[in-house]
Amino acid sequence: QVQLVESGGGLVQPGGSLRLSCAASGFAFSRYAMWWYRQAPGKERELVATITAAGVSTYTDDSVKGRFTLSRDNAKNTVYLQMNSLKPEDTAIYYCRAVGSREYWGQGTQVTVSS
Repeated sequence: QVQLVESGGGLVQPGGSLRLSCAASGFAFSRYAMWWYRQAPGKERELVATITAAGVSTYTDDSVKGRFTLSRDNAKNTVYLQMNSLKPEDTAIYYCRAVGSREYWGQGTQVTVSS
């Protein structure tokens, strides 16, 4: 059974940090690129960052460059999104997606940045 399970979300004050995890099972994780999206209330889901199977990360949202770091541990079948200097506009549900011969989505984890 294929699963992508995000965790690590929560409520944090502006300027704070969170590390999101996306744990994969049921498919060849090391062969898949992993993409992170977010969807803010009332907005469309947007791509935030991607990481190749080899571990090369790209930040597609300019607003997160320099603040977010995407990494993966293929031994643990997990991808991590380290988020620093969080802003209220980072508030959203964050989703991971596995992209390869097939595509899989996680269920999302809520991140709320508020004082």
